[in-house]
Amino acid sequence: MIEQKCEIAIKEQERVSQQSGEHRKAAETLADTLRTVLEETDIRISDLKKDAYEFKRDIVVGAESMRTGKTLAEKTTRYMEEKLQKRDGVIGKLRLKNSTIKTHLYKVELQMKQKEQTGDALHYIDFHQLQIENKQYQARIEDRNEQLLRLKMTTSKTVQALNRLKKTLNTLSAESGWLKLEIIARTKQLCKVSDERNTVNLDVASERNSKNLRSDKVEPSGLPSTLDYVSQKAHMYDLQATLCDWGRKTEIIDMAACNSQNVARKLACRKLA
Repeated sequence: MIEQKCEIAIKEQERVSQQSGEHRKAAETLADTLRTVLEETDIRISDLKKDAYEFKRDIVVGAESMRTGKTLAEKTTRYMEEKLQKRDGVIGKLRLKNSTIKTHLYKVELQMKQKEQTGDALHYIDFHQLQIENKQYQARIEDRNEQLLRLKMTTSKTVQALNRLKKTLNTLSAESGWLKLEIIARTKQLCKVSDERNTVNLDVASERNSKNLRSDKVEPSGLPSTLDYVSQKAHMYDLQATLCDWGRKTEIIDMAACNSQNVARKLACRKLA
């Protein structure tokens, strides 16, 4: 009785193990199929993005007429004909490849039938050798997948760095334009103040000459009247105040000129860098 139960349990275990193996094989097959479909989808998406980019570059932008602003029909027709020719070439290559694969499959099936007919099945050593080769190919595939992943990560980092550099370049270009305008404005202001300073210097020299002439005309024995003295003093104070104001303006302009020169040197250093 116990032996019968053991036999039943062993058979049930073998049946469950067999079903488990079948389910595992089916799951592996489905996983391989899905993985293949995903890879094919990624390739198809990449091709579609490339086609969309080329269409935008060659037709939407490149085929636009400068006079009318409309897309030229000749360029569009030529583009579509070239695309169809490329597609026909790819179809021809795929047909040739399909024919080659069918021929190879027919040869393999014929060899298998011959082996089945002659009873020349694979021995244990051949099967073991195939397992070793399969493991080697799987290891190579995993290595290539890791290399592809590293390349994708490197490409992503490179694109991010390129975007950052583009933003920095745009910022520096904007700053360079602003600095150029600022230098032009400061240069004009400096020229204007220099002209005004020369004018004031001429006015001061003229006033001094006039004062000297008036002093020469006064007799040594006589003294100026009180009103003339007060008027001359007031005029002198006004001239001194004006001279101080222009002195401060001159200092401010000199500082502005120094700042403009520093900004110009910084801009030149950045362009050289």
